[in-house]
Amino acid sequence: MGGPHSVVFHVLCVLLTLSEAGSQSTMACAGRCPANSSCVHGNSCRCAPGFSSSSEEIFTDIFGSCDDINECGPPLTVSCGKLADCQNTEGGYYCMCSPGYELVSGATLFKNESGNTCRDVDECQQKPKVCKGRSLCINTQGSYLCQCPPGLKLNLEDPRHCTDVNECTSGRNPCHNSSHCFNLVGTYKCHCRPGWKPIPGAPSSPNNTVCEDMDECSSGQHQCHNSTICVNTVGSYTCHCRQGWVPKPGFQDKQMGTISCEEISFPTWTAPPEIKSQSLSGFFERVQKMSIDFKSALPQETIQYLIMSLDDLLKTPGDLEALDLSSRHHTATYLFSGLEQILRTLAKAMSEGSFIYHSPGDTELSLMVQEQGNGNITVGQSQARMLLDWAVAAGAEKSGPTVVGILSSPNMQKLLANASLDLDLEKQTELEEIYESPVRSAQLRLLSAVNLVFLSNTNTDKLNSKVTFTFSHPWEMPGTRQELICAFWRSDSNRRGYWATSGCQTLGSGNGSTTCQCNHLSSFAILMAHYDVEDWKLALITKVGLSLSLVCLLLCILTFLLVQPIQGSRTTVHLHLCICLFVGSTIFLAGIENEGGQVGLRCRLVAAMLHYCFLAAFCWMSLEGVELYFLVVRVFQGQGLRKRWLCLIGYGVPLFIVAVSAAIKSQGYGRPQYCWLDHANGFLWSFLGPVTFIVLCNAVIFVITVWKLTQKFSEINPDIKKLKKARVLTITAIAQLFVLGCTWVFGLFLFDQRSWVLCYTFSILNSLQGLFLFVLYCLLNKKVGCRPGCGRGWDPSPGAPSSPHLAPCAPQVREEYRRWACMVTGNKYSEFATSTSGSGSSQSQTQALRPSESGM
Repeated sequence: MGGPHSVVFHVLCVLLTLSEAGSQSTMACAGRCPANSSCVHGNSCRCAPGFSSSSEEIFTDIFGSCDDINECGPPLTVSCGKLADCQNTEGGYYCMCSPGYELVSGATLFKNESGNTCRDVDECQQKPKVCKGRSLCINTQGSYLCQCPPGLKLNLEDPRHCTDVNECTSGRNPCHNSSHCFNLVGTYKCHCRPGWKPIPGAPSSPNNTVCEDMDECSSGQHQCHNSTICVNTVGSYTCHCRQGWVPKPGFQDKQMGTISCEEISFPTWTAPPEIKSQSLSGFFERVQKMSIDFKSALPQETIQYLIMSLDDLLKTPGDLEALDLSSRHHTATYLFSGLEQILRTLAKAMSEGSFIYHSPGDTELSLMVQEQGNGNITVGQSQARMLLDWAVAAGAEKSGPTVVGILSSPNMQKLLANASLDLDLEKQTELEEIYESPVRSAQLRLLSAVNLVFLSNTNTDKLNSKVTFTFSHPWEMPGTRQELICAFWRSDSNRRGYWATSGCQTLGSGNGSTTCQCNHLSSFAILMAHYDVEDWKLALITKVGLSLSLVCLLLCILTFLLVQPIQGSRTTVHLHLCICLFVGSTIFLAGIENEGGQVGLRCRLVAAMLHYCFLAAFCWMSLEGVELYFLVVRVFQGQGLRKRWLCLIGYGVPLFIVAVSAAIKSQGYGRPQYCWLDHANGFLWSFLGPVTFIVLCNAVIFVITVWKLTQKFSEINPDIKKLKKARVLTITAIAQLFVLGCTWVFGLFLFDQRSWVLCYTFSILNSLQGLFLFVLYCLLNKKVGCRPGCGRGWDPSPGAPSSPHLAPCAPQVREEYRRWACMVTGNKYSEFATSTSGSGSSQSQTQALRPSESGM
């Protein structure tokens, strides 16, 4: 059994056993190795070629992995050679030629550098072509370029196409500045402009043409009419009318086309038929002779002769001065309009340039004639200057040259004397704010010459830009309510004229001249205007009335102090009322007007004193109303309020009001024109408030007393005649009206100072208040004896003059006063009106109608 065969058999058995064991081990390993790997033996794995493990080459970790190796990335482990690019793949790589290159074999891929046969590809030979249109393809190493021929450029949106280059507008104009560039597709040409021609001997190349101006006038290549003159210009020509000629209607001067001209003729100007004057007729006869002898080639001589004829008319107007004011102003308006038309027409016949003429009669004319210009221009002479825009001077007028002129005539003042002034609303409002009163009229005085302005532009009522004037005149400092103004002459519908200020403003004055600015043109002058702010009639009435009242108030004061029978509480009220009115009226007459225009200490003191005096007067009027109320309505018996209480109320209340007002706003006292309370911020109500309250209360008392008096008449004597009753009631009512100050109601309703009825009524009633008090308290008072200073029981002073007219308190004079008073009142005026004496209610009522005891 131990032979060779058994040994071999045992060896085979062992090998089979080992083989089965290895096979089982491999199958178990393969189940746990990751992707892209293989089992080596047992539990070991190895990554496939092109992959690598993050750990060892052979790993047993069941969580191991095999990742692709990037052969093309750094560090570079393979080489594809020049002009080729390496492309990595899963578990490997390949090589391909770079863009613009290809393999000789035509294949697209190769494995390594040994297979690299890359060479340049000529894209320009491909079909279809990569460059389109007129663009040229230029092959480069591995690529190509599209290039445009001269005159074309690449399209920015598609660089394979070319577009045309406009050499004429690209800022690189190749043509000479005397020629014009014409663009062509891919090129350009240079041509001479219209009115130009090539310079002889210049390069003939169309791109190098040099041109020069063509003189159409000398060469005959123009279309000007034979009545015009051809004027060559650079590159063109214009047709101008000859001197003394103007284009016919429908044609325009200064153009290239054919125009037709006609000779300038002297405008027709005849005397106004409605003005009958030999001097004016003689002037227009000379004008007609100028028209006949006029030569368009000599316009300057005609203008000079016209101005001298005007001077002769104005210096010796003759019967023109005998014309009424309206006719003289109509003549001035007619002369202005005719002179403007003639001077404008004759100026167009002149050659271009300036013309200044100073006549022997001091009339000056300044003219400027030229083609249309730009910007501002100054025209003038010694008496006036004007700054304006040429566009304003020309206006819509395009035929003929532009004309600007000023005629200054100092002799025109005779025709314009006593002309009225029309202030525009804005100026009127400004003056009323300055003078704090309506401007009723203005007295005018011409300081400068009258300046007539004329332009080619005939539509000058509303200019696009303002015109600035400077007028020379003798310098005068404006006085009170005076002002230097710029005014212009305006004609109305009847061709009469007046001065106006609308559209003009005065910029300033000094050094013998005044500067103005207007938005229209006419005849201008500098006027010294003295504004009548106050009505002189009203002012005269006020001054005369107050003066008369002062005398009467003084007589009243003396009467109340000296006549013993009338002493009482009401006499005390009357006395202090007259004292307050006397002091207030004196201060008013002496210091109400603020001449300097500056509010100083004097003006403030005057305003404060007036404030106090008039408030005190109204307080005493209120006390008069209180006394009258108790006396009539409540039949008060006794002497009324004590004197110290009357003085405390009459003088203390106004003092308190003035002190508070001055503490709150001391600047409210004084105004530029009058030393009175300022209207600003309602400061005037420190006077109007108390006055309104007192007047309204006294007005109520006035109505009540008249009503009560009517009842008492009916109760005491029902049989009294109606006429006598009405007369007594009327006189009583009028007396109380003035005593209680109810006439100031007219002032409270005087909202509009232009209401002359209320103004005159208020001024007359209140300026004569002292006179009314004198008549009421003295002349009509029986206890005074109708004679101030002497009552009953008084004798003439020792040593008094023996003349019956000079002896005070003469019986016959007193009897005449008494007889006159009795005739006026009919002995029916009630005792209670001025006397407080009486024993009781019934006794006072009986005395009110007893003829023998009537008085005031």
